[in-house]
Amino acid sequence: MTTLSLHTRRMELLVAYARQPSLSVRNKLVELNIGLVRKVAHQLSRQCTEPYEDLQQVGCLGLIRAIERFDPHKGTAFSSFALPYIRGEVLHYLRDKSSVLRIPRRWQELNAKARKARKKLIEALGRTPKDTEIAEALGVSLQEWCDCKIATGNHRLLSLDAPSNSMMEDSMTLADTLPDPDYQSQKMVQEERLQLQGAMNQLEEKTKVAIECVFINEFSRKETAKKIGISPMTVTRHLHKGIAQLEVLLEKQAA
Repeated sequence: MTTLSLHTRRMELLVAYARQPSLSVRNKLVELNIGLVRKVAHQLSRQCTEPYEDLQQVGCLGLIRAIERFDPHKGTAFSSFALPYIRGEVLHYLRDKSSVLRIPRRWQELNAKARKARKKLIEALGRTPKDTEIAEALGVSLQEWCDCKIATGNHRLLSLDAPSNSMMEDSMTLADTLPDPDYQSQKMVQEERLQLQGAMNQLEEKTKVAIECVFINEFSRKETAKKIGISPMTVTRHLHKGIAQLEVLLEKQAA
């Protein structure tokens, strides 16, 4: 089967699944896109002690979520859409298996440099620097900096019997606070939120505030206009502009 025919077949199945989800179609899509999972599993297997086969299995969960959430009518390439889901699933798995996670030396050094860079940026800017500004100061891509943060952000083991709040005598243990079976879905939401925040940080300030007010804080456009000091019509223009920019930025992150 040629590359063109494979692409056509993949799109046909994605459209069919979006119209009427079924296990058989989903499994065919997993088979056609397993190369994306193998690519991520191969890259990350060199950075940890987990078996390649385990990483591939976890990556397939991310691929399935991407298949379930993909909208073929938006014109986005499926590979660009799916890779963040696959990579995020594997990275979160590795973070949870932190006792066997081997942080690459480059990321250890990058994390040390980031602490110094963040301090200098705070002094220079008078505020907490954005991820894009830290990545630029380090001379790396935003994607690599985000991956470094995820890998190094939580690599120490904690006892489940440890109190969740040491300031309270009768505090719950960490085991009491463990999420329900929706935990994996919640982690995916956190990954998406990280990607969205990285893109939001690249927007013009008024555009960013307009989107946060309307879509996150659920303000009316009139309330948002009053908060920013512009007209409601200008708020609408910022929203349209911001959404268009976010689509481009998120697609670049996925790529």
